[in-house]
Parts: sequence; C-alpha cells; structure tokens
Amino acid sequence: MNMKRWLAIVGAAILLAISLVVNTASSIFSTDWSTFMEDVSSTANTEFYETVLQPGSMNKRVAVLTVDGTIQDTGGTTSLFGTEGYNHQFFLQQLDQVRNDDSVKAVVLQVNSPGGGVVESAQIYKEIVEIQEETGKPFYVSMGSMAASGGYYISAPADKIFVNKETLTGSIGVIMQSINYGGLAEKYGVEFVTIKSGPYKDIMSPTRDMTEEERAMLQDMLNDSYEDFVDIIEQGRNMTEAEVKKVADGRILNGRQAVESGLADELGFLEDAIASIQTDYDLEGAEVFEYGFSPSFSSLFAMKAQSFFGVDIESKLIAKLIADNSAPKMMYLYGNE
Repeated sequence: MNMKRWLAIVGAAILLAISLVVNTASSIFSTDWSTFMEDVSSTANTEFYETVLQPGSMNKRVAVLTVDGTIQDTGGTTSLFGTEGYNHQFFLQQLDQVRNDDSVKAVVLQVNSPGGGVVESAQIYKEIVEIQEETGKPFYVSMGSMAASGGYYISAPADKIFVNKETLTGSIGVIMQSINYGGLAEKYGVEFVTIKSGPYKDIMSPTRDMTEEERAMLQDMLNDSYEDFVDIIEQGRNMTEAEVKKVADGRILNGRQAVESGLADELGFLEDAIASIQTDYDLEGAEVFEYGFSPSFSSLFAMKAQSFFGVDIESKLIAKLIADNSAPKMMYLYGNE
C-alpha cells in the first residue's frame, strides 16, 4: 500500500472521529436535560446507609441527625448546576427511620441553621414530638455556630440542649419581607399593569406601597405564628410566657446568654451531648451512627457537570437571586440567608 493510500485512510479516520464528536455534542446539547434527569432519578434507587461514629452494641444505638443550612423544602432534588444543601425530605425520612428502628434508643440532633420556612420548621417539630410521645426516645440537641429562629424552633422540644459559648441562637420571631422598586421603575419610565380579581390579590406587590389595611392583615398573620412559637418554647423548656417573651423579641443570644435565660441547658460540643445522653439513659457502650444515602446517578451526574462546566461564584449568586425573587412568605429566619 503506497503512501497516498495510507494518508487517505488516516484522513478518513480523522473525519469519522470528528463526525462522531460533533454528532455526540449535538445530541448532548439538544437533549431536554430536565426530563432526562427526572427519568433517571425515577429509575435509580436511593438507599439509606449508616456510618458508624462510635462502635458499640447494635441492640441499643444512638442516632446522630443533622440539620445544616436553611430549613426549606426545595423538592429534595439537585439540578444540573445545583449545589448540595439541606434536604428537607431526606431529613424527614431520617426521622421516620428513627421512629421505626427499635435498636435506636436515643437521638442527638445537631443543628447549624439560621432557621427557614414556618411550615418546614413546624413539620420537623411535629415529627420530633410524635417520636418522643410514641416511643419515649429522648432527643438531645447540639447547637453549632448558629441555631437561630427556626433552628431554635426545632430544638425546643429536646430533652436537653447543648450550646457553644460562641453559638448564635434565639432570634425568636417571624419575618416576612418584600422589595418595593416602584419608585425606581417610575424614575425610568417603567409602568406596571395589574389586573386582579380582588383588592388584596397583589398584596405585598413590589411595584407599589402597601396600604395600612394590608399591613394590619399581614401583621395579624405573623402575630399568630409568633404566639405559636412562644407556646412551643413554653412547653419544651418549661418556661412561663413572661419568661419566654423577655428574650422573644427577635434578639440573638450567645451560648452563655442562652443558658442564663433558660433557652439552653449546658455548654458543650457534639461529643458532650453524645456522652451525656449515653450516661443519662444507660447507653454506655451503645453504637453511635449517622444516616447517609447512596446518591442516584442524576446527583452524581450533576456534581460532575458542575465540575466540568466550571460552576463559579457568579453562577451561584445568580441562582440565589432567582430563588430569592419568589413570592414573600412567613419565615422563622435570622439574617438574610
């Protein structure tokens, strides 16, 4: 075979390779990835696994559960360019595991959260109280750098609360926020046209000032949720309404102040909470473990996609801006998370 034929064969091979790459790329970028990932997620099995933190008896065990991040139900899925965070549905599943596993004799809840949604916080609270009442399993809480507002709400029913001296907690109350950019729009000649079925359909609209009547309506709603929050602390901490309301004005407290005010019991870290619950409930030698889950193909693909496409801080900020631009809602939340 002469040189010309060899060159022809090599050239044909190169063209074939280029064609395959182009066709593959075209297929990838023309795919409806949201549908593809949903299909994969529906067929992939997500299974719990357990990580042993301290070996010991498997007949009497201590489960360590963690709430880390803003308490919101975002659907429990990760988008192609999303980031992992608090997974509300997964946490509720962990509570269900604790409820039904007879080998779990006690729970240590590790909280590092500024709070979050009123509904999500109430869900967690309800599940914890039901587990305590139905099974008698004790819950101890170990607060991390922050356990404020909704983070405290879900901690209130605990049998004992541990804080660090530097923990930020408290922020007891409810908040609801919106942005009014009507004046800015008017400055640049932007007009908004609103057609509504009732006078309050666009309440808290970002394009106009709120009326006093609307403000009173929303304040009444927030007051109801605030009183529920106070009642929960009264019951969980065995405090009077007056004692709770001394610190239930939205202020934050450090660990020392939380102990002195009755919102927490002891200064300590996670290991202190674990040791204390083992001593208090005759669980020395018990296995200590935490739950995890085997990620589905879709979540693994999402993590790889983030790495491949170089998701940077700007992309994350844009995603946060889009998420924050949703309808206002009541929150047990400290700060602008």
